Amino acid sequence: MNKNKYIAIVKNGLLYQNPTLVLLLGMCSTLAVTTSLKNGVGMGLSTTAVLICSNLVISLLRHYIPDKVRIVAYVVIIAGFVTLVDLLLQAYLPDLSKSLGIFIPLIVVNCIILARAEAFASRNRPPESTLDGLSMGLGFTLALVIISFIRELLGRGTLWDVPVLGGWFHPITMFGLPPGGFLTLGFVIALTQWLLARKRRRAV
Repeated sequence: MNKNKYIAIVKNGLLYQNPTLVLLLGMCSTLAVTTSLKNGVGMGLSTTAVLICSNLVISLLRHYIPDKVRIVAYVVIIAGFVTLVDLLLQAYLPDLSKSLGIFIPLIVVNCIILARAEAFASRNRPPESTLDGLSMGLGFTLALVIISFIRELLGRGTLWDVPVLGGWFHPITMFGLPPGGFLTLGFVIALTQWLLARKRRRAV
């Protein structure tokens, strides 16, 4: 694979096909865990690890998985890696594991991972598939970081649970609640789409 194709895969994952801000996938976990920066980073990196591993294994087995049971096979492979990530979090980061709760096991049915397995890993070689998993995972993490940064800062006046705005700031409670999550997500998506449209107009 040439260098330009590698670069295109990375750009797609981080920006042009960002799973959250462009493809609008994984909305449930995005809205649920972005009340704090710590949760956003933890969820993003956990999903990235599962994406990398599942894409690699599915790509390696793509010629051996019968077409009729491919979705079931993908779910089983993904579930194995999600279980591993969940157990590692419980063992080494129990507070984060408790904070993320049910959303770590729900990575199994995250449409981002299933979509990449079906659309990319099952049709490409392991190197490309692994890079796709990494870039898509980091794109998802980037989106979670941006949203959780805004929500935690405005909703609690903290970042990574550390006060940063001082006593003068009065937290806007709404940003820690579901309506604040929808508003923040909407504004970030709108800004992303505007920037991409502006870039496309300049390229013409």
